[in-house]
Amino acid sequence: MKEIKRDKYLNKIIDKKENGLIKVVTGIRRCGKSFLLDPLYKNYLLDNGVMEDHIIKLDLDERKNSNYLDPDKLDEYVRDLIVDKDMYYLILDEIQKVKDFESVLNGFLHIRNLDVYVTGSNSKFLSSDIITEFRGRGDEIRVYPLSFSEFYSAFNGNDDEAWEQYITYGGLPRILSFKNEVEKSNYLKQLFEKTYLSDIIERNNIQRIDILDSVVNILASSIGSLTNPNKLSNTFESKGFKDVSINTLTAYIKYLQDSFLIEKAERYDVKGKKYIQTPYKFYFTDIGLRNCRLNFRQQEETHIMENIIYNELLYRGYNVDVGVVEIREGNNKNQVEVDFVCNQFNKRYYVQSALNLPTREKTLQEEKPLMNIPDNFKKIIVVKNDKKSWISEEGILIIGLKEFLLNSNSLDL
Repeated sequence: MKEIKRDKYLNKIIDKKENGLIKVVTGIRRCGKSFLLDPLYKNYLLDNGVMEDHIIKLDLDERKNSNYLDPDKLDEYVRDLIVDKDMYYLILDEIQKVKDFESVLNGFLHIRNLDVYVTGSNSKFLSSDIITEFRGRGDEIRVYPLSFSEFYSAFNGNDDEAWEQYITYGGLPRILSFKNEVEKSNYLKQLFEKTYLSDIIERNNIQRIDILDSVVNILASSIGSLTNPNKLSNTFESKGFKDVSINTLTAYIKYLQDSFLIEKAERYDVKGKKYIQTPYKFYFTDIGLRNCRLNFRQQEETHIMENIIYNELLYRGYNVDVGVVEIREGNNKNQVEVDFVCNQFNKRYYVQSALNLPTREKTLQEEKPLMNIPDNFKKIIVVKNDKKSWISEEGILIIGLKEFLLNSNSLDL
């Protein structure tokens, strides 16, 4: 397997080097957080003159290091290795396994020649308690599964073959090392059951595993569809589950978000410039995990493509919402949807996802929400089958899916 380039994240870490903050690398388990820090970042440090004995690395999910899950022993171990005034670099993998890790990390902040990097697989890192504990001295770097461009850079085949594999098995890095479909499928299924769900059940002491399973299946089968706990509750009631409260469903969805398995996209009223609290959409962080959960049965490319575009926009650092535009037609007011409203600093883009635009009528249908947005920010339709970008008669940028995914500057064409 070719080496996977993760330069986007590596450069982020390099930019934050020795900034006096704790670098917290978060993301779904098995997405490549550990690989990013060691070997990628560790090799960068070594190549730039850091001595190996000044890089302290502990994998806290390995049994041989279980002794250091005790916060006092971890603290003592690290301090004993700092024997001079030169800068040391501390890498702690899966820090959430250490009891009271917040106070340990806060203590390390007082060591002037210690630069701290930690990884974790749940959003407990971002809780208000930890923000308070660090007093603004934590710096998050969110890592996602491989983007399509990262996947393709290490894939042995052409872009059509890469796309077929990607929309089926997703972007967890280890997928690239398996030689056949059975191995890939088994890996994803085992990972979902034995790692992700088991971790959620154990961490949150979940009693109704059957309900959690059903929630996961419903969300997996309805990516890109509007939902909320009330709608889910009605679904459960129709299936004979009379004892499932909305609070339970809300909590289970939050647990799935905390584990980074799913992402929640809020709805935003573009003309009214306000958020609509409910309903909202959920997308899977990795499409392969979503597919394996459904035994690779529901392979609707329209919804899968939409999920992948959403993930790509997050990977590029945008805040992404689902847009709602009100259109007056005669005496009627209708709400139409813009797939994604993307914001980053002072930039904004409106992005639609369309499998194809075979006719002028279909093009106008996709353009309609965009044409009714009362501002001059860029409006884009991403189309699977278009090979080259072009501008429609209405001034909308139409861009092919692969060009959009493989060109990091595609939104600015």
